[in-house]
Amino acid sequence: MLRGNRWQFLALIAAALVFVGVLLGRPAPSPAPIQTPAPQPSVSPTPSPTSAPGETPAPTPAPVLQIVQETTDGVPTYREALIGRLQRLNPLFASLNPVDADISSLIFEGLTTINVYGEPVPALAKSWLISSDGLEYVFTLRDDVLWHDGIRFTAADVAFTMSLLRSPDFPGERALRDFWRTVETQQLSDTMLRFRLTQPLGSFPDALRIGILPEHVFTGMPVNQLAVHPANFSPIGTGPYQLEALRGASGIVTQVDLRVSPNFRLRPEAQSAFSIDRVSFRLVDTYDAALAALSAGEVDGLAARSRQERAPLLDRAAAGVVSLHNAIEPTLGVVIFNWASESYPVFSEERVRRALLLGADRRKLVERTALYNQAVPAESPIIAGGWAFDPTLITPFDPAQAAFSLNEARIELPETPEGTPTPDPASSPRLAFALLVSDDPVLVSVAQQLASQWAALNVLVTVEPLPVAQLEERLNAGLFQSAMVELTQLGTADPDVYDFWHEAEYPDGKNFGGANDRFVSEVLEHARREPNSLNRKTAYISFQNEFLKRAIAIPLYYPIYTYATSPQVTNVQLGYLGVASDRFVGIGQWTLSQ
Repeated sequence: MLRGNRWQFLALIAAALVFVGVLLGRPAPSPAPIQTPAPQPSVSPTPSPTSAPGETPAPTPAPVLQIVQETTDGVPTYREALIGRLQRLNPLFASLNPVDADISSLIFEGLTTINVYGEPVPALAKSWLISSDGLEYVFTLRDDVLWHDGIRFTAADVAFTMSLLRSPDFPGERALRDFWRTVETQQLSDTMLRFRLTQPLGSFPDALRIGILPEHVFTGMPVNQLAVHPANFSPIGTGPYQLEALRGASGIVTQVDLRVSPNFRLRPEAQSAFSIDRVSFRLVDTYDAALAALSAGEVDGLAARSRQERAPLLDRAAAGVVSLHNAIEPTLGVVIFNWASESYPVFSEERVRRALLLGADRRKLVERTALYNQAVPAESPIIAGGWAFDPTLITPFDPAQAAFSLNEARIELPETPEGTPTPDPASSPRLAFALLVSDDPVLVSVAQQLASQWAALNVLVTVEPLPVAQLEERLNAGLFQSAMVELTQLGTADPDVYDFWHEAEYPDGKNFGGANDRFVSEVLEHARREPNSLNRKTAYISFQNEFLKRAIAIPLYYPIYTYATSPQVTNVQLGYLGVASDRFVGIGQWTLSQ
């Protein structure tokens, strides 16, 4: 049989030999490439307003100054006192120094700004489109914008600014650099740009409020030298005002004069606005010096930076010296509970938290304590006045329902130590816990009032005042049962509160009490990723309702921001304040009376 098929057999052997030869002759396959993961935004993509230690960039060399002389040229001039020193007029460093931030906000513009509700609206941008997956933003820019030196603004300036922020050598705020390193920027034309994110981020238009730098001024400069560039004291922006003069002596700037930019006046929106032709900032070392200048009529405006600085402005308003303009600070005064405490697990029970919410007369806490005229009651974890805030929310003070909820609660108190007499339930408080608070006398008095209100529910609360540093240590370590704190969103106008209430933010985030409601976390995740503002608002309204229904924490108050101007300054309207310099958003409508 083998002989009869030998030709077929020999052909098979020959084919096998050829196949083996081909295999031996092939080059060895290349190893598969290693997939490098794309950089991911940090858990909190919104840049933190606080710089990390060691981030102080080198000072810009002292500018050439003019001797201070009171201007008497008849130009309509608004004079405002600022407390502190000028470091540089560069928007990429503005978050490091409030004085720089205030002045730079009038010189530079971002692609977006905000309306009176804090909602992003076009500034240097004309419009933008968002891809269906929320990862790409294509911006169309205005084509009628000139820099203060007459050069046309283009998309190349935006791409250049983003390249500075993204550089590993960027000498400014680290959180800012880390965020922008996750965003790709592609210039499509002179008036179009595409941004690509590594994950959807609904607050991205708010991040584009950062001021844009002119490429033709800074190009060719090593990025690590940005903080010391001479242009930081001779800024060229696109904003409504441009630098007129730096005044002072011995290298110390004591006065910064701005004038309305002639190139800005060419824009349609400036034709019938900006009647205040000059803004003159007077820099002083202390708040007392600023107050004295305001009382003497040497300046026309002064903003309080804290609760303590509001009181003297109220006194001067009562005397008719100034007019006050108030807004809500982007800060929430709130009682948080330690859900994660193993030694005192009471606050993981929703009915306990709900009872304490219903048993707190928050309006009385604000209106009949030292917070009167310093704050307004809070009905939501979202800052009032913002575009995502639900104004219909009201949780009434209801002590009867609070008592019922407390009685229905399954309260598992720690076991009584062996040898200790068992307390008599009839004479013992239903609950007993400590409430931490900073040692600010105003806040201590509010905490004590709150403890008195809860005493009516047979709840014993021990108020424990602590210096701020110790309070922060206790919060970070989870060593508390409840605490009255102020959660600030200063630095952004976006309503994202993921950092405070999402379960992933415990134990290494700002969710100090370990609140771990899955539904609330899912809504916050959706709202953070959703690019459509209407859908985001719907999500945040759902979040606010569920937050109160489940009593995640107890919103108490929003501090009031106060800005004082002389009676000669009129038409001042404050909208939503994401940062203090947002008080100037409407400056185009301000007027000076004789």
